[in-house]
Amino acid sequence: MQEYEDLKSLVNEIEADINKAAGGNKAAGTRVRKQMQEIKQASQVVRNRILELRTSQ
Repeated sequence: MQEYEDLKSLVNEIEADINKAAGGNKAAGTRVRKQMQEIKQASQVVRNRILELRTSQ
């Protein structure tokens, strides 16, 4: 499922900024918050896709 692969990609991309934010980098923290919002939206897309698959059966 392509939607899930997109979600995994977003999670992998955020790793470096999370480490920087944990080290006290405020700009990285801002980027992490923005990326987490994108992850939230991508998660919702996956959730909706799963519901579509379930109701089509």
